[in-house]
Amino acid sequence: MKRIIISIVIFVMISSALLIGKNIQSKPEAVKIGISKLMAHPALDSIEKGIKDYLLENGIDADVETQNANGDISTAVSIAQLFDTEKKDLVVGIATPTAQALANTFEDIPVVFATVTDPESAGLSGLENVAGTSDMVPVEEHLKIIEEVTGAERIGMIYTSGEANGITLMEAMKEACEKNGVELITASVSNSSEVKMAAESIIDRVDAMYEATDNTVISAIAAVSEVCMDNSVPLFSADVTSSFDTDVLIAGGFDYYASGKLTGEVIRRMLNGEEAKDIGTLYLEDLEILINLDVATRLGIQIPDDIIQRARYVIENGETNEL
Repeated sequence: MKRIIISIVIFVMISSALLIGKNIQSKPEAVKIGISKLMAHPALDSIEKGIKDYLLENGIDADVETQNANGDISTAVSIAQLFDTEKKDLVVGIATPTAQALANTFEDIPVVFATVTDPESAGLSGLENVAGTSDMVPVEEHLKIIEEVTGAERIGMIYTSGEANGITLMEAMKEACEKNGVELITASVSNSSEVKMAAESIIDRVDAMYEATDNTVISAIAAVSEVCMDNSVPLFSADVTSSFDTDVLIAGGFDYYASGKLTGEVIRRMLNGEEAKDIGTLYLEDLEILINLDVATRLGIQIPDDIIQRARYVIENGETNEL
């Protein structure tokens, strides 16, 4: 009898162990996602946070690894190769060069680009496994605001010669200026350490400075604003996120945290098996405007009431007010 009881206990223990093992094996593993970010600055950091928050809020069990290319294209390629070695299930490129590196490396897994200005020119449109989001800014609308506020006839712009979106935005502004009889004076850089010198090289020839969503330049926007203020030249930016703590007169751009969440939506749809061609490129639509009245006062500029009424953020007496 005792042997029978022992046998029953052993049988129950073995059966339980097998059931537990089966349950463990049947539990789905977290999806492995690799994020390649061109560099750390407020806009790109906000995109990354938006992506991660979206995944969490939508119950997507993901093991997310973020790598920073520090503005170097060869590093972006190395990160893509690393993600390939690690067998990621899906990869995300925040900014054009990192997205291009991923798209050139992966053909069989989903590639998501985050906030790429011109996906078509970057070679990211029409690929079977690639979809994402764009932040193409309304350059002509920006130019109208600059003209209305300053009456500028010569506008300066720094752009990155090796960054596709930087070139696209410079060409777009050049075309807009030609239509409106405004002279565009440009300076190109290859990395962020050259931005201040580039600003100094053209500052005495311009009535206003404009910077688009060129990642390399925006990462050094504080240096540009310093040069502009030292020379009493108003600075306009296409990136609101990085403008709160700098002497930017007016910024008009998109909410990059919202852009990150929109990118998260693309990730979810691709993980659910939706074809990249059916997703394509999702575009941001709601333009936000920031106006710094303290900078306007220091420069002796009167901001028209109609522009102030369009603003979401107004900085006055050192305080940021959200309208």
